[in-house]
Amino acid sequence: HSLRPKSPNFLFPVTSDLPQYCGTDLSGAATCQVDTPGRRSWSVFCCSYDAFGTRWRILALFLFQKVYYEIDWLKSSCKKKPLDTAFIPMQVPFDAHATMQMFLGSSASWGMGVLVNSWSGVLPNNGYYTGVFTEIGCIPMTFFSYMPTSGWSMISTFNWVLGNTNPMDFAPPSFCAKSKLEVTETPDNMFTALQALALKTKRGD
Repeated sequence: HSLRPKSPNFLFPVTSDLPQYCGTDLSGAATCQVDTPGRRSWSVFCCSYDAFGTRWRILALFLFQKVYYEIDWLKSSCKKKPLDTAFIPMQVPFDAHATMQMFLGSSASWGMGVLVNSWSGVLPNNGYYTGVFTEIGCIPMTFFSYMPTSGWSMISTFNWVLGNTNPMDFAPPSFCAKSKLEVTETPDNMFTALQALALKTKRGD
C-alpha cells in the first residue's frame, strides 16, 4: 500500500455562528507595537489598561473617556487634549461588522492555534479600521486603521499579563491639575494619539 502524505495545515475561515460583540472586563499590562508605514515610524511601548475606570497608560500618555493627557516628564509639563472614544481598542464597537472568524496557526491540536474574530468599521472624518480579537476572553490583538490626514497605522498588543497592582499608575501627575483642555477642530482618537507618540519617540522628543 502506498503511503499518502499528510495534508498540511492551512489557515481557513471557520464557518460557524457569527461572532458576538464583546469587550474584555480584564485589567492588565501588555506590550504595544505601533507602526506608521507612511511616516516610517515603528515603536514598541509598555501599556496598561484599567477596565474598572476604562483608562489606558502608554508611556507619557494617560487616556481616559473623552480626554487624554500628554506628559513631558523632563519639563514637568502637561497637555490636556480631547479624545474621540468612538473606538476603544478593548472592546468591539456596536456598529462594527464581523468580517471573518479564523484560526491563527492550526486547529489540528490543542495549543497549536488561537481562534480569533475580525471586525471592521468606520472612524470619524472618513477613516476606517479592522480589528482582531480572540474568541475566548476578547483579548485585542491587532488593529489596522486608515485616516485621510495621517494614512495607515497598525497597533498590535501581545504578552498580556492580567491584573494591576497599583491603581495610581493611571492617575496623571499632580502638575496636570491646572492644565486646561485644548480646543481642537478634530479630537484625536486612539490611533492618531499613538501615531503622534510614536513619531515623538522616533525623534527623541
